[in-house]
Amino acid sequence: MVEPSEKRRRAAHLGPERRRPMLLDAALEVFSANGFAGTTMQSVADAAGVTKPVVYDSFANRDELLLALLAREEQHLVLSIMAALPADPTVGTPEEHVLDGLTAFLTTAAANPQSWRIVFGAQYGAAPVVADRVRAARAFLVEGLRLTLLKSLPGVTAPDANLPVLAELLASMTEACARMLVVDGTERTPAELAKVVSQVVGGGFGNV
Repeated sequence: MVEPSEKRRRAAHLGPERRRPMLLDAALEVFSANGFAGTTMQSVADAAGVTKPVVYDSFANRDELLLALLAREEQHLVLSIMAALPADPTVGTPEEHVLDGLTAFLTTAAANPQSWRIVFGAQYGAAPVVADRVRAARAFLVEGLRLTLLKSLPGVTAPDANLPVLAELLASMTEACARMLVVDGTERTPAELAKVVSQVVGGGFGNV
């Protein structure tokens, strides 16, 4: 077993660019366990096995550290969003698109729970600049749903006015399902949750 003092001596040889990923890994672990309020520069330093000044060499303050962590985890989630959206929304029905895409998306969320926990947790008790970053990531999801899944809905009246509303509703259901999987610990599988949402979309969204 490596003593903390030895870990700190080794870390001192690393430059900030090489150290940042290690500190972000430690921050993700701390934030996932303790939330925003429990994530301090000292707690991240302890988790990484370095001194607090070492953390400050890479990040000016806690908000900067959390923003960097959010940016990294958002990239993972955005890639999963893009992979889950249909390549051609004109092929198949909206219900099929939601079922297939949301199943893939929620499966990814369940496999990467820490990424989702930091996105959810950063909405509460975080500095405004951090909360703004979370809202921007969510807006990306809503716009993606509007332009792909919902654009192919038949019979939507006044699409310019109604599609943004439907996209927001679908994003809220997606977010709720992910929270059930990652935060609440539901026994429902990603496929089961996706089926419920797809049935709502197929049975109601097309009649707006």
